[in-house]
Amino acid sequence: MSAVEVTGLVKHYGDVRAVDGISFVIEPGEVYALLGENGAGKSTTVEILEGYRTATAGQARVLGRDAAAGDRAWRDRIGIVLQTSGIEQEFSVRELIELYGSAYSDPRPADEVIDMVGLTEKADDRLGSLSGGQQRRVDLGLGIVGRPEVLFLDEPTTGFDPSARRRSWDLVEQLGEGGTTVLLTTHYLDEAEHLADRVGVLNKGRLVAEGTPGTLIEQVSGTIVSFNVPADIDLADASTTFGQLLGTEIDLVGRLVEARVSAPTAAVHRLTSWSLERGIELDSFTVRRASLEDAFLRLVDDDATDGGEP
Repeated sequence: MSAVEVTGLVKHYGDVRAVDGISFVIEPGEVYALLGENGAGKSTTVEILEGYRTATAGQARVLGRDAAAGDRAWRDRIGIVLQTSGIEQEFSVRELIELYGSAYSDPRPADEVIDMVGLTEKADDRLGSLSGGQQRRVDLGLGIVGRPEVLFLDEPTTGFDPSARRRSWDLVEQLGEGGTTVLLTTHYLDEAEHLADRVGVLNKGRLVAEGTPGTLIEQVSGTIVSFNVPADIDLADASTTFGQLLGTEIDLVGRLVEARVSAPTAAVHRLTSWSLERGIELDSFTVRRASLEDAFLRLVDDDATDGGEP
């Protein structure tokens, strides 16, 4: 049995199609990232799966149950980290973890949870005295205290410093290795690329792409070559000159050339041979593997160019 099954899911608010007929499946122990710009339908989809919203049409099943009909026993098996929370600020970290843990049939010990989210030194501090990032780590602790089989993480690392983000990544990987299914939404594309086994890209309520991060990157972006246009090259000629050398259309931002190439060895050879023959140094010259962010931006842009047709 799949951990999460979404079939033809639709959610309308009047004339607004927040979610417009999406389908995807998440297997047990998988980390699945749902990506999209603001308003793409991510939070609405997740809230339907959490049982907080009802769908207009379609199915949303979690652990074999219709999410809209989930009972107390079903909720005992899931964990939720919302984008924002209204936690009482006078509780200490330990008091709050213990309080939330008491609602579950088999909670993790409070000290274990506090250590997992990196707040051992703050265990007896009041919530109101913590930084925004530390309070967000408390939210994460509340989501895992019940040993969830399925964990929903809605923008979980907002406000984290780099060290805390990396520690949270380690925690998500640990949970996945332990069999927990994770549905993640995030605006940090490097986070999704690092953590997700598979990614779904939403645009205007529709699922426009799905696959592993590597598959989407290779399918859409390839390798990126970038450099600054040499001073003695007229910008008006740059697109033609470097487009021919690289064998593809280029993006030109100011004097920065950026091109996505499918055969990087040949493209770089032509470009560097041209520059060496003329004794020209290519300033800020880089060749890098495309990132999930590059793929995401291209997918959303292509979908918009196609007029949003499936």
